[in-house]
Amino acid sequence: MQNADVIEIGFLCYPQVQHATILGLSDLFRLAERESVTSGDCEHRPRLSLTQWHWSDQQQSLVSFESEHMSFEEKHMAFEEKRLSSAADAPTPALIPDLMILPPTLGDPMPSEQAQRYAPGLRQLHGAGCRLAAICGGAFILAESGLLNRRTVTVHYQHAECFQALFPEVRLDLNPLLIDSGDILTTGGVMSWVDLGLHLVAHYWHIDTMLAVARVLMVDPPGRQQRYYQVFSPRRQHGDVAIEKVQTLLDEQAIEPGGGSISLAVLAQHAGLEVRTLLRRFQKATGMTTTEYMQRLRVGRAQEQLQRTRLPVDRIAWDMGYRDVKAFRKVFTQIVGLTPNDYRRRFLVS
Repeated sequence: MQNADVIEIGFLCYPQVQHATILGLSDLFRLAERESVTSGDCEHRPRLSLTQWHWSDQQQSLVSFESEHMSFEEKHMAFEEKRLSSAADAPTPALIPDLMILPPTLGDPMPSEQAQRYAPGLRQLHGAGCRLAAICGGAFILAESGLLNRRTVTVHYQHAECFQALFPEVRLDLNPLLIDSGDILTTGGVMSWVDLGLHLVAHYWHIDTMLAVARVLMVDPPGRQQRYYQVFSPRRQHGDVAIEKVQTLLDEQAIEPGGGSISLAVLAQHAGLEVRTLLRRFQKATGMTTTEYMQRLRVGRAQEQLQRTRLPVDRIAWDMGYRDVKAFRKVFTQIVGLTPNDYRRRFLVS
């Protein structure tokens, strides 16, 4: 943390980091500064210092370098090395950025044994007042520090099962694309850096500057939800053979055009279980009831139809087994966060 006129934003660079995020956010912040000058918003025009932080095997610490001080009129590059050791000593304020961003990875999330090396430094930064922002897979690194325990965060929905198994004390909400808890921010999705960047522009500059940047880039202001993009992927690796048989039967029923519902008695007989046992084991294995499971299967198929065809919504509802179109619209909106018509307008493949 430098002074009131300069805001330092650091990027944690690690093997397989997505460099496009770092470059994209740097450009987005430059654009924000330009727009703030154009609009005459001098009161909300901070000067940014962007730093990249790396793990140093030699020093066993986080080291930052290449500090880029930005202003619209002039820009200069200055080499500036800072070191945040893994020792327990409190770092001096001059070493601490205002915000540290953990970008996403291009591959699988970083293994725990590698991510743990960053944990002491991240705890030091947070303890000294630095805000932390994890984008998509960056949350795996941040979670190793323990700073996400007993918090509600978001990650990419495809990483959710793995993340929850590794960090059971962290609460996941996969509906929002961005969660801001004040001192810690998390986003789901590799490209959610755009949403984070605009969110930070509104915070450090002004909401009018953020809206101007969004218009120039022709992107939506922050507010998208992750569930718009989710595709239902049911749990299958639970090891309960009887429940797997029920899931297969439900999957087959869901792809039958106009297929109706299957009674619990039929499902229980198919699994060789009593109804109460079926309900208990199905909930444990899949995390949802048989009704919720079937609804998500049908809504997933409806999403495909809305994206790929111009069939009327009433026809799609009928094909999904719904005789009450209003009920279909209600269930679809509850699960996806958009009405069927809004979903089609947004995602129809021309």
